[in-house]
Amino acid sequence: MKDILLGSNRDLLVVNGDFVIGDSDEQQQNMLLITKKGELKQNPDVGVGLSSFLKDDDTGSLITEVNRQFTKDGMIVRAVKYVKEILSIDASYR
Repeated sequence: MKDILLGSNRDLLVVNGDFVIGDSDEQQQNMLLITKKGELKQNPDVGVGLSSFLKDDDTGSLITEVNRQFTKDGMIVRAVKYVKEILSIDASYR
């Protein structure tokens, strides 16, 4: 999927006065992970809110929420694993 890309500070990426367009799949996945529910006024139920799971020992709820949010966003989720504090996701857009 192509879209406007964001820089490392999550501002619009601009080069020579133009927005940069590119493959945005990974960017979209990252934004879904860090966005907390309620942050997007137009879609208040969107977002995993990864930071809210950092001190949670229940990794099952994190995996369930990632699956739910990624699937709702149109991705095929093949695997979500959380092992030794590393979140691995195998998902792509249809």
